[in-house]
Amino acid sequence: MARTNFDGMNDSRPQLFGMLAGLFLAAGLVCSAMLGTSAWVKIKNSQFISVKGSVQKDIESDLAIWSGSFLVEGETLLDAQHKIQADREIVGNFLRAGGVTNFTFAPIGIEELKASQKSADGWVTERTTGYRLSQSVSVESTDVDRLDKLDATPLVEQGVIFTVAPPQFIYTKAGDTKIEMLAEATKDARARAEQIATQGGRDIARLQSADQGIFQITPLHSSDTSGEGVNDTTSRGKTITAVVTATFLLK
Repeated sequence: MARTNFDGMNDSRPQLFGMLAGLFLAAGLVCSAMLGTSAWVKIKNSQFISVKGSVQKDIESDLAIWSGSFLVEGETLLDAQHKIQADREIVGNFLRAGGVTNFTFAPIGIEELKASQKSADGWVTERTTGYRLSQSVSVESTDVDRLDKLDATPLVEQGVIFTVAPPQFIYTKAGDTKIEMLAEATKDARARAEQIATQGGRDIARLQSADQGIFQITPLHSSDTSGEGVNDTTSRGKTITAVVTATFLLK
């Protein structure tokens, strides 16, 4: 009976794997070269090149808005009116003690409190049981640190039903900063275009057009993005991002 030489087949496997690996590597190099040539030809034959440029800047808010509201209830409108006047005086003294003087009280809101009552014959009627009055107060100041540290706990301790809204932090120079950053983003776009054009053996002639992309203000270290832009008012420290899509004529 003939005897198959399995040892010879085992010896040939490394050679076979080596040949296959070489073929895959060669194919990869050819594809890479074709893609590179295609990109170079595209740059070489084109008259224009469009790229995006971007720039970021960290800023600190320069305006703070602090606001809150308080309410009282009374069996009569006059009783409720006396209570809210007393609470308004407490709120005003609290703000002045904290070094805040430019606060503003909004008009008083009035809500009539009612209760349903069912008669013996089944009719349901409503009767007035009292009145709820509410009022809000707000402060705008460039002393951001003072408003950020303003704590309304003493008001609650004095019996005022006071609710504080989250403070708003605003950067008022965003308009001027936007103009500067759009110019810087355009410069960044030109630098990117020059690098790409050089690889294709071309040079940049001039700027043909520039379109503003997103301009957004986000909290520091945030990754939030929006096609319509973001204007954060929740954090003191912010990052401004400007993006420009620029088209350059090649020469």
